[in-house]
Amino acid sequence: MERYLVGGAVRDALLGLPVQDRDWVVVGADPAAMQAAGFISVGRDFPVFLHPQTQEEYALARTERKTAPGYHGFAFQASPEVTLEQDLARRDLTINAMAQDESGAIIDPYGGRRDLEQRVLRHVSEAFAEDPVRILRLARFAARFADFSVAPETLALMRRMVEAGEINALVVERVWQELSRGLMEHKPSRMFEVLRDCGALARLAPELDKLWGVPQPPAHHPEVDTGLHLLMVLDQCATQRAPLPVRYACLCHDLGKGETPADMLPRHIAHEGRSARLARRLSERWRVPTDCRELAELVAREHTHVHQCLSFGAEARLRLLDRCDAWRRPERFELLLWACECDARGRLGLEQRDYPQRERLRRDLQAASTVDLAAVSAAALAEGKQGPEIGKAVQRARLRALQALDDA
Repeated sequence: MERYLVGGAVRDALLGLPVQDRDWVVVGADPAAMQAAGFISVGRDFPVFLHPQTQEEYALARTERKTAPGYHGFAFQASPEVTLEQDLARRDLTINAMAQDESGAIIDPYGGRRDLEQRVLRHVSEAFAEDPVRILRLARFAARFADFSVAPETLALMRRMVEAGEINALVVERVWQELSRGLMEHKPSRMFEVLRDCGALARLAPELDKLWGVPQPPAHHPEVDTGLHLLMVLDQCATQRAPLPVRYACLCHDLGKGETPADMLPRHIAHEGRSARLARRLSERWRVPTDCRELAELVAREHTHVHQCLSFGAEARLRLLDRCDAWRRPERFELLLWACECDARGRLGLEQRDYPQRERLRRDLQAASTVDLAAVSAAALAEGKQGPEIGKAVQRARLRALQALDDA
């Protein structure tokens, strides 16, 4: 029985990056031998075990062959006769197909070390084409290792996979899993560039793919192209270390611009409502978690109003707070402001601009939240008011608080 450290742990160590997870491959063993050695079986689809002390994953060396379309259409063989080289051959990229033995020596049968040095993402073999998830994984790695290029032959293979319809066999849960992880990488724009280059974005999210080539007013958007603006906004999210709901909301905030009639370009009147509708549709298709879905619709609907709030009077700002349900959902309102700041800074030459709107609306919410609701309600009841009239009294009190802030 021989064990080898494999995959991301070897790759990241060679890059000088912190090693997060350590995965192992065992050669020359079977399930009975692993269990006899104290390992705990956890694999459903193929033999994977947990080390009894470290809890690290140990998988038996295996080969696989395609039996049906899609992510689950594989048959696996794990036996003591499978070699390390055969196991590494089934991996997606050369930089993930290296191993390290117990003496520290690197086993690199497919040129992964060379591709690390040359900053290239390259598939190990034509077996890459058998698993459409690998398109998403490669795009995610492009977002993590932003200075890596995709090998031309790998990009061509990915295009053939898309044209063959393999991308249509992806299960939505896996799509969201990979895309959400890619959104949280150092340069999320790269993920969408790669997906667009191979044609996968048009299949997975035509609402997003339509944004490229759509112009915007240069006075507000020096970068002009809506797709380029989207990429810049996503990278602003990464720069500001925004959480996933903010990044997903920014991904969806301008979807309606892809449906602006040609005779209305480059202006995008009423794109906010279209964006919210398309964000809802995309979230349903990808089965996006509720916190991400709700924030995406809110940002799509309200981001231009937040941008314009400095010119609003107290009444308009109060209506904005009401529409955002800021009283009951202050944490979500703060995420809305964060997404709007990323949007404002995701423009060519304006990446360092100030965004006073964020502090303006924070102060508004704080001032209006100091209103003593119990006292206002009691006073209204004493005057014989009921139901909606009490609500109006609360609104008048909140409005006075904002007006006092303006007068200060």
